[in-house]
Amino acid sequence: MAKCVQLATIVAFITVWSGSFTHGQESRTSQSPESTQSSSVSQSAKKHPDPKDEINAIGNRKIGGTRAGNWYSLESEIRMGREYAEAVDSQVKLLNDPIVNEYVNRIGQNLVRNSDAKVPFTIKVIDSEEVNAFSLPGGFLYVHAGLILAADDEAELAGVMAHEIAHVAARHATRQMTRSNLASMLSIPLIFVGGGVGLALQAVSGLGTPLAFTKFSRRFEAEADYLGLEYLYQTGYDPEALISFFEKIQAMEHGRPGAVARAFASHPQTPDRVRKSQAEIARILPVRDQYIVTTSDFVVTKARLSEIKRRQMEDRPMLRRRMAASTNTDSDKSADDSDRPVLKRREQK
Repeated sequence: MAKCVQLATIVAFITVWSGSFTHGQESRTSQSPESTQSSSVSQSAKKHPDPKDEINAIGNRKIGGTRAGNWYSLESEIRMGREYAEAVDSQVKLLNDPIVNEYVNRIGQNLVRNSDAKVPFTIKVIDSEEVNAFSLPGGFLYVHAGLILAADDEAELAGVMAHEIAHVAARHATRQMTRSNLASMLSIPLIFVGGGVGLALQAVSGLGTPLAFTKFSRRFEAEADYLGLEYLYQTGYDPEALISFFEKIQAMEHGRPGAVARAFASHPQTPDRVRKSQAEIARILPVRDQYIVTTSDFVVTKARLSEIKRRQMEDRPMLRRRMAASTNTDSDKSADDSDRPVLKRREQK
């Protein structure tokens, strides 16, 4: 029954999608050249600005919903994210320090309040030296301890967190799953659509690991850059901090291969993305006299985290290598022989 409902929904979606496309073509072909020209002029005059450019409307903008091509409800997205978060919690070592956790959660929740996210966030710190952060659908954000230690100030840490919050706010995970589902269905011959849709959905939905949600298309990464800059700015931080940190991470990966988590290594911005982000900052973000760069809480938290990692290193058991055997000399042989047990043959009666 569930499969029938799902199939009916999918067929209806494709029918409406193709129908609207055909209707648009018919309306364009039925117009005369004069009406087409006047229509295009009137449309350009009435063109509305992109909602994503309206900084003052952050929190009230509709981003990542059905109009953006998303078949999943917020409720199903939260449920999905909670299940994957439970899997993450069972596979990683979470940092058990209330002060560090409270600080990171406070930074994150402040950014969430100045974002377009429509879901509550759960933010946790992973006890790992990797420079990494990732988010799961439904508002589950994980920050590695290595990321905090790699940041020079609070604005850089907040910038990375804002980027990950933007992925959740724009619902990139379920939008990407929707596109995968649609692409799989469109590649199936219509005669087999009845039996093939269910299999296609299972194939693309079986992502295997939660980290599959962290690999987004270039378009979604660019959108997370764009929205992350806005959220960072709206919270009071210098938006340039996000760009500078990603450039730092890129340099770190070149100098110390493996220091940056493989999934996070794809985040650093290419020169084109840097230029685009800088242009967007100049175009839509009014210049402010002051920005938050860092706080005493960041300095204290980073120092505390450094001390925690130092103690962990001291508490690790020290392993010694067994000394390699020296060249066999006569003295060595005699010493070895003296240590060996003496075996005697049992005399036969």
